[in-house]
Amino acid sequence: MNFSELFKLSGLLGRFSPDGKCLASCVQYRLVVRDASSLQVLQLYTCLDQIQYIEWSSDSLFILCAMYKRGIVQVWSLEQPGWHCKIDEGSAGLVASCWSPDGRHILNTTEFHLRITVWSLCTKSVSYIKYPKACQQGIAFSRDGHYVAVAERRDCRDCVSLFVCSDWQLLRHFDTDTQDLAGIEWAPNGCVLAVWDACLEYKMLLYSLDGRLLATYCAYEWSLGIKSVAWSPSSQFLAIGSYDEKVRILNHVTWKKITEFEHPAAVVSTKTVVYKEVEKCPAAEAQRLSLAPPRALPSSLLSTHTKYDISPVPASLHCVKPAADRANPKMGIGMLAFSPDNCFLASKNDNIPNAVWIWDIQKLKLFAVLEQLCPIQCFQWDPRQPRLAVCTGNSKVYLWSPAGCVAVQVPLEADFQIVSLSWHSSGDSLVLLSKENFCVCYLEREEV
Repeated sequence: MNFSELFKLSGLLGRFSPDGKCLASCVQYRLVVRDASSLQVLQLYTCLDQIQYIEWSSDSLFILCAMYKRGIVQVWSLEQPGWHCKIDEGSAGLVASCWSPDGRHILNTTEFHLRITVWSLCTKSVSYIKYPKACQQGIAFSRDGHYVAVAERRDCRDCVSLFVCSDWQLLRHFDTDTQDLAGIEWAPNGCVLAVWDACLEYKMLLYSLDGRLLATYCAYEWSLGIKSVAWSPSSQFLAIGSYDEKVRILNHVTWKKITEFEHPAAVVSTKTVVYKEVEKCPAAEAQRLSLAPPRALPSSLLSTHTKYDISPVPASLHCVKPAADRANPKMGIGMLAFSPDNCFLASKNDNIPNAVWIWDIQKLKLFAVLEQLCPIQCFQWDPRQPRLAVCTGNSKVYLWSPAGCVAVQVPLEADFQIVSLSWHSSGDSLVLLSKENFCVCYLEREEV
């Protein structure tokens, strides 16, 4: 495992291009595009104000920079550095911006969610989508890029409109049986749209492409409801994380619950491996390293100050009591992610902030638990294999696979606190982000 030097960064804005050839990062009002392998600067662009959001087009030829405070979006071309585009929303303001799947249209959401403006880079035409709802996840594109679903609020009722992305014509419009729609998400196969209610009511609705209600799921009433949602890559399972510290798995045939995963403060199953991060004893470590190792270890591993021990079961986990008198209490399942091969599901219970739970989807059982010394900031699966990368706001990156677990110290002298990370599309490298810097971690094929 090798690490690059540190580079300046602002706003946690560091992104690999979809084709994996480039890495874009922002420093205040400058956009820097580097070669993903050598990290040499390919292009340097200067924007009109501090950049607050960036996004690559699907074909990696354009990059969008949003400056929400100014209500401006600037678009830059990698093929033609002299070409650029500026979209000014004027007095309407700007709160969100994103690419359409074809990489030639930009969707801008105006302030107060008055409308979504669709700008075409090719024809310079403009389309409007009215009444978008201000919610956590209100726009969802189907995986094939043919359709977009938009959550709307009309006459004090929630509804969803489906548009064809090729010409932005309305395909279907239907009301949803929700009190306060909180999010929508397509199944990866594009056949089913999941719609869920805000946390005050537990309700998951599943709609077909023609707007038919396929199923309604409610686990309980009179308590805080859904907090996180994740589809499996095969579209066979829908995982629902709730405020009651459980994950419920629905199947794609009957849309009924097939199992639920609990997240208690103590792991009692003897078939579960509990990896506990512990601080190393420097004296013992020095003695161990004085012996000739059977296989040459990367220098970054030798400088590690913590390691994983396997805890005996039953194992108690560090639990935090949420503040009941505050909004958005730190409780329930806040993070969910399926592995790319559908074999594992990773979850985080906000009541137990230092632990990542890894579930075997084939056996529907808890496979492993990673208990860290610090609260989990971010985790993400390798896009090519069941390998999970975790960061906890310190200068280490943690990798788990079914073969085992490793904690790696980033060998940099500067204070580098990793709060976010992102995989390269090949799975051969990671970009590690702190609030002010980033570096790239290069992995070897046989590691972990």
